[in-house]
Amino acid sequence: MASPDKQQKRAQRAKAKQNRLGKSNANFVHPVLANPQINEPFDDVEIDLSAFDFKDIEENGFDPALFDDLFQAMKVGEGISLLAMCLVFLQYPVLELVVAEEAEDAATDFMMGLLITYRGIFHDEDEDKAVIWISGDPFQNAYNEASMILQKKNARRVSGVRV
Repeated sequence: MASPDKQQKRAQRAKAKQNRLGKSNANFVHPVLANPQINEPFDDVEIDLSAFDFKDIEENGFDPALFDDLFQAMKVGEGISLLAMCLVFLQYPVLELVVAEEAEDAATDFMMGLLITYRGIFHDEDEDKAVIWISGDPFQNAYNEASMILQKKNARRVSGVRV
């Protein structure tokens, strides 16, 4: 888990960003997006997508330490709500890249691997328990709602309204 100092710095950066952009709650597609830790949570995280090698992950698995920013942000989101956690998860740039460029089955396997690892780290669950949680109605409903919220948000952004 990130140190309290690091968490405080992230919160300060997020608040400063919000102030710079002059975001108003009225522009948000959903109230949970008013929280800068949920709305575009990886804006200030440097991720080199050109160095990401999905084929290597498919062949050898992934090192959870490489996804610590994602897992920490998901934990913050989960502290707010399951919907917030799903919104954070779906906005992760590496995940967006995999979904856009890889076959559906491969992308789904990658997503499941990330979610299972997250549950193992923060909830001490084995793979079977994590899969049951992922397959459950609460997660499925939150995931589907998060997906719809992000679709609306992206549609508003394309139409020129920044959310």
